[in-house]
Amino acid sequence: MINAIEIKNLNKKYQDFQLKDVSFKVPRGSIVGFIGENGAGKTTTIKAMLNLVSRDGGTIEMLGMDTLKDEKKIKESVGVVMDGCNFHDNLKTGDIAKMLASIYKKWNQELYQQYLKKFKLPDNKIIKAFSRGMKMKLQIAVALSHQPDLLILDEATSGLDPIVREEILDVFMDFIQDEEHSILISSHITSDLDKIADYIVFIHQGKILLNEEKETLLSKMGVFKCGEEDFGKLEASEYLRYRKNQFSFEVLVNDKAAIRKKYPNALMDGVTIEQIMLFYGRGGKQ
Repeated sequence: MINAIEIKNLNKKYQDFQLKDVSFKVPRGSIVGFIGENGAGKTTTIKAMLNLVSRDGGTIEMLGMDTLKDEKKIKESVGVVMDGCNFHDNLKTGDIAKMLASIYKKWNQELYQQYLKKFKLPDNKIIKAFSRGMKMKLQIAVALSHQPDLLILDEATSGLDPIVREEILDVFMDFIQDEEHSILISSHITSDLDKIADYIVFIHQGKILLNEEKETLLSKMGVFKCGEEDFGKLEASEYLRYRKNQFSFEVLVNDKAAIRKKYPNALMDGVTIEQIMLFYGRGGKQ
């Protein structure tokens, strides 16, 4: 089966930052959550995918096509929503439709109107008068109305209130129901990914640290809580990161079942995507 996105050994070097051999896939019919702290490389990776920045090495394929050789064809079939609105403030929703109908071969005006109605977006106001949530809904309506096979979303739910985010997440879930459409969503709002993501790709300081099915990841990992003596007995290979509190340690382990077997009295909690990020971002490793 053709992956919706396949990135191999992507490299991009700046003066103070580097993407280092970034590789991951977005299986067709899935939602992949792309996570990492601010400055980890999420947006740089997405811009390289869209040829908005040049790459120093590596290959990127979307929908089975090379993004350098087949850029125009790919962009007909990819919907993109970035953080912030790129439409001119003085345009109205109808103005946008007229422009994009002449750009996209599969522009569907009826579908666009359906999304405007669903999102309660007025057609008599200029975009400058839209709230942040309304602008984000407009971008999503536009991205979906040229009937893409793939959605790429960079912090598309950032700064939105919970009700608006829930509404948008429902639209994303509807989009992939036919198992042909796919979504890559970059977000630091991990609760959104808890709800909708099938896979999690975690980038940290320009490197991919985790790339796994979400349910498998969360079922395998755990937080081992122990005192200093028990922490000292752990081998380096048995844990990923640790955090030291005043009287105890919290330890992120990759195989909680194995730790429970070796340490029967271990106090073990489940882990969330947010906790994984915190352990890697602020935890220690011996």
